[in-house]
Amino acid sequence: MSPVLAGVLQLLALTAALALAYRPLGDSMAAVYSSRKHLRAEKWIYRAIGADPDTEMRWPAYLRGVLAFSAIGVLFLYLLQRLQGGLPGSLGFASIDPDQAFNTAASFVSNTNWQSYYGEQAMGHVVQTGGLAVQNFVSAAVGIAVAVALVRGFARSRTGELGNFWADLVRGTVRILIPIAVVGAIVLVACGAIQNFAGIHEVGTLTGGTQQINGGAVASQEVVKLVGTNGGGYFNANSAHPFENPTGFSNLFQIFLILLVPFALTRTFGRMVGNVRQGYAILATMATIWLAFAGLMMWTEFHHSGPALEAAGGAMEGKETRFGVGASSIFAVSTTLTSTGAVDSFHSSFTGFGGGITLLGMMLGEIAPGGVGSGLYGMLIMAVIAVFVAGLMVGRTPEYLGKKLGTREIKLAACFILVTPALVLCFTALSTALTAPQESIYNTAANAAGHSGAHGFSEVLYAYTSGANNNGSAFSGLSADTPWYNTTIGLAMLLGRFLPMVFVLALAGSLAEQTPVPRTAGTLRTEKPLFAGLLVGTIVIITGLTYFPALALGPLAEGLAS
Repeated sequence: MSPVLAGVLQLLALTAALALAYRPLGDSMAAVYSSRKHLRAEKWIYRAIGADPDTEMRWPAYLRGVLAFSAIGVLFLYLLQRLQGGLPGSLGFASIDPDQAFNTAASFVSNTNWQSYYGEQAMGHVVQTGGLAVQNFVSAAVGIAVAVALVRGFARSRTGELGNFWADLVRGTVRILIPIAVVGAIVLVACGAIQNFAGIHEVGTLTGGTQQINGGAVASQEVVKLVGTNGGGYFNANSAHPFENPTGFSNLFQIFLILLVPFALTRTFGRMVGNVRQGYAILATMATIWLAFAGLMMWTEFHHSGPALEAAGGAMEGKETRFGVGASSIFAVSTTLTSTGAVDSFHSSFTGFGGGITLLGMMLGEIAPGGVGSGLYGMLIMAVIAVFVAGLMVGRTPEYLGKKLGTREIKLAACFILVTPALVLCFTALSTALTAPQESIYNTAANAAGHSGAHGFSEVLYAYTSGANNNGSAFSGLSADTPWYNTTIGLAMLLGRFLPMVFVLALAGSLAEQTPVPRTAGTLRTEKPLFAGLLVGTIVIITGLTYFPALALGPLAEGLAS
């Protein structure tokens, strides 16, 4: 079987599996967030944290819950890393340096899981399982909770109440993420992923030397890093490591886990607003972009422009040879179009245009299908913008799902789409413009990037794009474990995660207070294919206008020169 055909068949199999899971999972999540009943285990949690799950919250209270919970998470994870040297199960690893501890705490709480350290050489069992794995669950649950709050804003009227953050957080963790993680971990263990609390083993290598290899609770952490679109690997090689991703089947299963919940949330959205066709329109937009990116990436990486590529059957540099170009391309597109960041190959070694595709996937806002929760609310914000543009074309006040989009709503949506590009471009500019008289303080593209010129610029641009968009993957040539990058990328991750949530929840509160307007002959039919096409165009145009100059300096220049 040719590598191209194998890649296409894997893409078709993955699409079929997602289609089968779409309706049951989406319906069950809608039931979870619509139910008034609480499980016994959930009641215990509410008592422990002193929360009343039946108290409705307006958007400021909901936001305070999000920010307070996340701030406590950052502090706890920071202290856990700083105290690692004195904890049991540390495997002899020292405590983490302050700047790196801050970066890692910000990374996992913001659902980014950017790693500027070698996981198997820095983190012991307690930090991995009690710190990082816990944040994999709860940071994903926070994202779903914010998305559900926005959906309630569209579904409710004449009230500013958006539900209860603590109930949404606990339900997302207990009823959705943990069950999927348990089943998924069993599948990965059956495939050969490890799951233990073993120490460090010294093994022989083929060259006659020795190598130290850690054990760990890998399979369980692997599943939640994917299904929660987190991305942080137990090992530095991430999903290219055979202990995390043993076989071709496990690789396809991991891509399935990455896309499972974000796609299914569009069904949840349709059910909660009382019109499943609205969910299908959002799904069609996400799926169109994802399939287009996957096809373009495979074409780019299979393109034979020289004898070496022709002999290898594609651009194999940096690819995992067990999976090939097709599977690596699908994984790369899926992980950068979501906020996952897990990798089974080195994105820095993709062709110039291939690296640009991964960058563009993150720059779209990771909305196709995006992160768990963040993809849905990001796409709904873009839908608001698309409806506004359509309203300008016909001279009519825009409305979406029976809610008028006035000045306040459009300003909030505009602020949402401007925050992340501002963070990415400003931090990239600083890191490439500042000279480096003190490398420990200012590490710039000139002295920290593994390459000079266009590729070196792409490495820095990729790092801040990944951080501010809460992705976490990286171009491997950048030496990011420095005070400058640890601090600035940490800030980009926190601001890129929580500032947009402020605007999302404020928009949700504004929508929930409105009185629904009846549909008329002039109302834009947002469940039709025409609107899905308009939404795709709006996303591409807004992103292209924002990021095109930076892309032209980096991956486009590199691709045209190769």
